[in-house]
Amino acid sequence: MSLPEVQPLYRRLAGLIVGIAALATGLPANADLELHPRLQTSIPSHFPAISADGLSIQEITAPPELPLTIDLTLRSTDLWERLRNGFAMTNLNSDLVLHYQQWYQNRPEALRRMIERSRPYLHHIVEELENRGMPTELALLPMVESSFNPMAHSPAAASGLWQFIPATGKRFKLEQNWWQDERRDVMASTSAALDYLQTIYDMHGDWHLALASYNWGEGAVKRAIEKNEARGLPTDYPNLTMPNETRHYVPKLQALKNILGNPETFARLGLPFIPNETYLVTAAASRPMDVKTAARLANMSLEEFRHLNPSHNRPIIKPDTPVILPADRLETFNENLANHHAPLTQWQAYAVKSAERVGDIAARLGVSSSELIQANGLPGNVRLAAGSKLLVPGNGNSESMQRMLGMESSPAIIQPEPKKSRGKKKLSAKKSSGKNTAKGSRPTAKNTKATASKKIAAKKPVKKK
Repeated sequence: MSLPEVQPLYRRLAGLIVGIAALATGLPANADLELHPRLQTSIPSHFPAISADGLSIQEITAPPELPLTIDLTLRSTDLWERLRNGFAMTNLNSDLVLHYQQWYQNRPEALRRMIERSRPYLHHIVEELENRGMPTELALLPMVESSFNPMAHSPAAASGLWQFIPATGKRFKLEQNWWQDERRDVMASTSAALDYLQTIYDMHGDWHLALASYNWGEGAVKRAIEKNEARGLPTDYPNLTMPNETRHYVPKLQALKNILGNPETFARLGLPFIPNETYLVTAAASRPMDVKTAARLANMSLEEFRHLNPSHNRPIIKPDTPVILPADRLETFNENLANHHAPLTQWQAYAVKSAERVGDIAARLGVSSSELIQANGLPGNVRLAAGSKLLVPGNGNSESMQRMLGMESSPAIIQPEPKKSRGKKKLSAKKSSGKNTAKGSRPTAKNTKATASKKIAAKKPVKKK
């Protein structure tokens, strides 16, 4: 048989190996596909063919015997197969896992959309995990964190695929300044996330506890472990006292692993194939470059380019900043960049000479105030302090632009002075007055009545005994 004819056979055999390995390590078979109306303490060995909500359940049977020798040097063309081969975490069997398996399977269309969003990033993440010798299940973690949306932003100020909060991002050297937020940079944030996960795994020696730490904080998990130790209780993930969000965190990941790791379930849900090929590469320019120009040089739509490069806060990319491109656009980008002799940016720096509003600056320069507000990340038509620098349309090759590239924070905004409250005058110290002299104040009905009563009493003649 020729190599093309043999490859599909080997891919099927490799998938069968994964299935047997899953069963051997305790991964439930048909039990993965049922949502129970009540909690149970163990995983049943069998479920009925129809679930409570009417979803048809396809039972998974043990694969047939495998040949004694398989050539593992053949490179799979399926990224999911590569992902499954790297699964190395202990499986978590719990009712919450079953709940989320059913939850995801009841929403196959949403699951497909999430997988499509992962397409540009998943190969890079799997490769980084393999290079570090880490379990490839962790490549599914952005599904739990952000649904693979690099622009995801939480109420707690977490951002990006891996949902770094500002402090943790800074700790793992992710730049967060006026120009760029690397928490949204797919490559930089992936490297930082894997550094963090490896650090907390080394601390606990357990991937479930490492994941709990990623969600809740390593200090909180450490204190929960110490509490259980003091009480003589087990210190593994299922036995720790933790917030509900953290309690549900690992089961969500395990549920996704069970679904995506099972070729039969994967096929039944009609989930998308992703080729095992490099998708993302980086390029850079030695000069400032507009985001629009970079997209044009790569022959990409602006929307597609921003989707791969969401970390840029401004319309300009600073010199020598990595630009993320699809692998098949790198040559086009480099050729067009080499042949592009015009300025790469249509913006320049403007120094505010005296305190003035953005709208006044825009009117004087003949540009849209909304354009200036958006380009500079300003909250509105604010008043800027003298000496502040703004990006304004123009030729970006000026010396002022070079100086502006060193800016790390936004232009200085003059906060409006608080309105002076109309202060109350001091009450007269004279007891004979009986009047409230505070400006603008009005006596209460109770006080008015009391004052009137006193006046009447004063006029009434006193009877002599």
